[in-house]
Amino acid sequence: MASPLLNNVLAGRAVAGRGPGTPLFDPVLGTELVRVDASGLDLAAGFRFAREQGGAALRALSYRERAGLLGAVLKVLQQHRDTYYEIATANSGTVKNDSAIDIDGAFYTLGQYAKWGEALGDRRTLLDGEPARLAKEPNFQSQHLQVPIRGLALFINAFNFPSWGLWEKAAPALLSGVPVVVKPATATAWLTQRMVQDVVDAGVLPAGALSVICGSPAGLLDALEPFDVLSFTGSAATAATIRAHRAVAQQSVRVNIEADSINSALLLPGEAPDSDAFGLLVREVVREMTVKSGQKCTAIRRIFVPEALYAPAAEAIGAKLGKTSVGNPRNDSVRMGSLVSRAQFDAVREGLAALQRQAETVHDGTRAPLVDADPAIACCIGPTLLGVRDADAAAAVHHTEVFGPVATLVPYRDTGHALTLIRRGQGSLVASLYGSDAAALGAAAVELADSHGRVHVVSPDVAALHTGHGNVMPQSLHGGPGRAGGGEELGGLRALNFYHRRAAVQASTAVLATL
Repeated sequence: MASPLLNNVLAGRAVAGRGPGTPLFDPVLGTELVRVDASGLDLAAGFRFAREQGGAALRALSYRERAGLLGAVLKVLQQHRDTYYEIATANSGTVKNDSAIDIDGAFYTLGQYAKWGEALGDRRTLLDGEPARLAKEPNFQSQHLQVPIRGLALFINAFNFPSWGLWEKAAPALLSGVPVVVKPATATAWLTQRMVQDVVDAGVLPAGALSVICGSPAGLLDALEPFDVLSFTGSAATAATIRAHRAVAQQSVRVNIEADSINSALLLPGEAPDSDAFGLLVREVVREMTVKSGQKCTAIRRIFVPEALYAPAAEAIGAKLGKTSVGNPRNDSVRMGSLVSRAQFDAVREGLAALQRQAETVHDGTRAPLVDADPAIACCIGPTLLGVRDADAAAAVHHTEVFGPVATLVPYRDTGHALTLIRRGQGSLVASLYGSDAAALGAAAVELADSHGRVHVVSPDVAALHTGHGNVMPQSLHGGPGRAGGGEELGGLRALNFYHRRAAVQASTAVLATL
């Protein structure tokens, strides 16, 4: 008996694909859960409905009123929270704490944008800066303003955050007055589809304001028009294909890309193995390697320590990793669940083997027995810490991202050497710094700011306060330059910029006052 076929939501209603569907699996038990299919959808008509119906209805509201919609969406989602956790466990193989990062993290982000939108009040446009005089007399001036785009926002999202990945983008888009179409990664599309379906069924948004397309529809980008925007999270290879598509290259569809990222953690010189800063580094590295089984775009991939601390760091990190239980997330004793699919499992094993050609294995978690899971079926792999002795020669470590519970310990000679090695990542989402010298931490943060979207500084005085190297907070920028994609998301109300068009109105002071 075939598993249920999930509906898409397009043009304000549920629509089934015309094909047999692609099955989604439980990555621990190997059982088929549901199927998704997007064949035969009339994307052009669905997108037109979103622009003309959903977009018009949203733009007719003020920022405060749209903030109220976000609050209503949040209430609907909170009512189904337990169901979302069950889906996350079954389809993503995550333990409860990891599901919380995805689901409750999305709720928190929605709540923040509802609060920020309320503060914007009853306006429908945003002023950008002060008026600038254009003539000798002050009565003719230029005022920049931002107005919501009259297109739609298409989100092509990654498999690792089916909840947060949707709502961290949708919250600022809907607040801006822009309808959303989300195409989640197929492997974990169930949670995204269920959330969209629940919100649409509740009737809290205008028809066409929120749509979901599951599976692999033909001509998805072909349906975009010049005033639409596209946000993509995924591989650099797919990002290159998107950038070359005629919608982007010829029609100037605005695009935001988040791609690969070789993120770093740096322990500054002057620390001892028994120092607070050293302990904070060890704790954060272990957390980042094991949360979501290392399947986070912000996870620590390279760990930089002074040469004299290479052995103590290897021992301390390895000891903590050795206590990490891996297996079936339904078992309360399990701390780390599985990778999301067999394809992802194979990719991690392949990437790990590539790194091991240039690095030594400091802690091998792949041989540890699984808890309540069959190793022949479950897509589980224990955390593995690698290390290199010659940081300059190990090129693969600085260029290869293994999207799983794998990180590499890298020794450095001095601060300048460490910063140079970090920059070999060619642009990353985040770097974290650990130390107790405020001046040195500040100087290093400024040095790394040009090549990172976020620099997370951890000193003993914020040990109990910092939000974590890999946790993306809506108040701060998410994105990064270079190979990280060059995109920007979140950052408070800065996120609204992507969904607005900036224009200059040149007029009399009296006219500008009406804006």
